[in-house]
Amino acid sequence: MEKDLDVKPAKQKDVIEASPPRSVQSPLPDLCPGFTMAFMLRESVRFLPATSRLAVRSISCSPPLQSPAVQAKTKKSLTKPGVKNVVVVDGVRTPFLLSGTTYADLMPHDLARTALQGLLHRTNIPREVVDYIVYGTVIQEVKTSNVAREAALGAGFSDKTPAHTVTMACISSNQAMTTAVGLIASGQCDVVVAGGVEFMSDVPIRHSRKMRKTMLSLNKAKTLAQRLSVVSRIRPNYFAPELPAVAEFSTSETMGHSADRLAAAFAVSRVEQDEYALRSHTLAKKAQDAGHLSDVIPFKVPGRDTIDKDNGIRPSSMEQMAKLKPAFIKPHGTVTAANSSFLTDGASAVLIMSEEKALALGYKPKAYLRDFVYVSQDPKDQLLLGPTYATPKVLEKAGLTLADIDVFEFHEAFAGQILANLKAMESDWFAQNYMGRKAKVGAPALEKFNSWGGSLSLGHPFGATGCRLVMAAAHRLKKEGGQYGLVAACAAGGQARPWNDCGSLSSVT
Repeated sequence: MEKDLDVKPAKQKDVIEASPPRSVQSPLPDLCPGFTMAFMLRESVRFLPATSRLAVRSISCSPPLQSPAVQAKTKKSLTKPGVKNVVVVDGVRTPFLLSGTTYADLMPHDLARTALQGLLHRTNIPREVVDYIVYGTVIQEVKTSNVAREAALGAGFSDKTPAHTVTMACISSNQAMTTAVGLIASGQCDVVVAGGVEFMSDVPIRHSRKMRKTMLSLNKAKTLAQRLSVVSRIRPNYFAPELPAVAEFSTSETMGHSADRLAAAFAVSRVEQDEYALRSHTLAKKAQDAGHLSDVIPFKVPGRDTIDKDNGIRPSSMEQMAKLKPAFIKPHGTVTAANSSFLTDGASAVLIMSEEKALALGYKPKAYLRDFVYVSQDPKDQLLLGPTYATPKVLEKAGLTLADIDVFEFHEAFAGQILANLKAMESDWFAQNYMGRKAKVGAPALEKFNSWGGSLSLGHPFGATGCRLVMAAAHRLKKEGGQYGLVAACAAGGQARPWNDCGSLSSVT
């Protein structure tokens, strides 16, 4: 894959082929929904060694960053008769930054607008060609509840271009993309921009419910006596703020607690989790230095510096990570700030078209978007196991096996969540007793898995991560000569979704 992945109309004759340790930030709040996507790649994938449900497996911290380039192989196309081919032309994202840093004085629509403008610049797509815009977000700014519309207007799109916002926790931008696929597949649109944004530097904090009711009553009072009567009912505890919930509404349990219990259930040790987190940061740093994270666009923050890199990548050491105390279940938990994703600000956007329209406009797409599946399970005991349930379903729907997949991109909410899913996927016992399947689907080989880092290191703006996963898979497919890929994520509420997608246009017939 070239470092310059800008996509421009073919008429321009461009050829597109496809530190020192830092203090660790607060762990991720409990707002991560589940999602799984499958992209088409080449080269067979090794299964992890068979393990029992409670087996412990060591994770190497220094796997090879890249696999050697693979020779192109001819594999079947997943084109379906009578169904439009839907393609990703390109995608961009703002740098993902630790909340409370350079973006702190902005608003969510500022980030989303920047991503949309970056996509327009990257692709040279005329604004009037875009039929629809869909954006995902989780914690909404009340002043811009339809952030898709506000960002689109700010980016210069016509006020005649519809835009709406969706929310599905950490798979919100995944939902935005599948909405785009549906609009195109049904013939409603030919060109859709999908994306997502999250801004954790300034989350809404409400008055208590008692205070809100009092203020509404005060607004209705007509006379001075009525106003004084309402004010006289105010008590000191009315002024206590109502902070955003970081727990599952249905269970009142934080996602960190769920991750701790899941790690314990699958005997994922603290050492394994720290090793995996260190792997994520190490690979992300190497990918960043090598220029592989080419979906990142520079952002001149008003009154601040131009930002062109993610700032949460923090390679450390096992010794320093071991010093951190458990973040959720104290004192014996294994989930810490070091092996959890951190609060992040960022936005993303992808340009999705029907293949016919893309070729007519002179674009060479980066990937086909094929099948996707949403799944849900018990939000208490299986909150973070969405990828395990979703992966075999999307493979079967696409007519593929795990061995057909060359690139895996899974959302890393917690290191323990990733490792528990890998063990569950590799367990016949779990497949038979919990999934109603005769045998396991198998777990991805680590050399194919998140080889440019993941959410633990790159960051996780809840509403924007899905687009990052998709573009990482598409770029890795090109770089590694692959055909099929799979993207997956866990989600709040015990949900998940897989997606099947295809590599560069030249590799699939």
